[in-house]
Parts: sequence; structure tokens; C-alpha cells
Amino acid sequence: MLRRILASSRYIMLVPVIGTFLGSIALILYEATVLSSNAIDTVRNGAVSTKSAKIFAVGIVEAVDVFLIAIAVYIISIGLYSLFIDDKLPLPKWLEVNNLEDLKGNLVSVVIAVLSVLFLREAVAWDGTRDIAAFGGTLALVVAALTFFLMKNNMRRE
Repeated sequence: MLRRILASSRYIMLVPVIGTFLGSIALILYEATVLSSNAIDTVRNGAVSTKSAKIFAVGIVEAVDVFLIAIAVYIISIGLYSLFIDDKLPLPKWLEVNNLEDLKGNLVSVVIAVLSVLFLREAVAWDGTRDIAAFGGTLALVVAALTFFLMKNNMRRE
């Protein structure tokens, strides 16, 4: 009896799976709407200048940032589903999750990409008044630490 209850309890993980999946979809749809709206506004205003191009470019980079976060949330959803509900889910090799370490590795990889886009956004929007070198150096340290984590994680798996 207890064995059956414990075996069935894994389905409680459907709550975070569905929640993260819906959150990912909501982020993607919301940001696609924002990006479309920005593009329509840019065309409607008809202002062609370096400043308007820079503002539009920052909007696109910000959209990429939100899309990457949505991808990270989607990867978590797929990973949790694969780990707890159905390990036979057909996935590309890079998305296969066999344990929580694989899921953390996938998530850290996306976080590194998000941090890179964050720096790109700041560099594009840079107006010369902020210390972008300190910001970039701080991000570089975080990315280096996360890369070190990934390397150690991969060594442990092999």
C-alpha cells in the first residue's frame, strides 16, 4: 500500500511541470506581443535616425533576453517531466535529462546565455555615463564561476 502511494506521489510533480510550461508559454506570447507592438510603433512613427535604431535594437535585445528566460523555464518543465513522469519522452540529445545534475547543467547553460544578452543590452544602450567595464567584469566573474561549475559537473558525470 505504502509502495503504491509513494509510486503515485511522483505525479504531484505535474504541478510544477504544468506551471513552468504555462509560464514559459505566457512569457513567449507576452514578449512576442511587446516586440510586435514595438515594431509597429517604429514603423508608424517613421522616425529614421541613429537614436531610434538604437532604441529599437535595445528592444530586440531585451526580447531575446525574455525569450531565453522562457526557454530556461521550458527546459525546467521538460526536465522535470522527463525525470518524474515519463523518461521515454523523445528529446534531442542535448535536452535529455537523466538526473537533477543534467537539469542543473542545462539551466546553468541558459543562465550564461541570459547574462551574455544582459551585457549586450547594456553595451548597446550605453551612453558613456555608467561604468560598463565594472559591470562587464562582474558578469565575467559570474560566467566564469558558472562555467567552472559546468566543467566540474561534467567531470563528475564522466
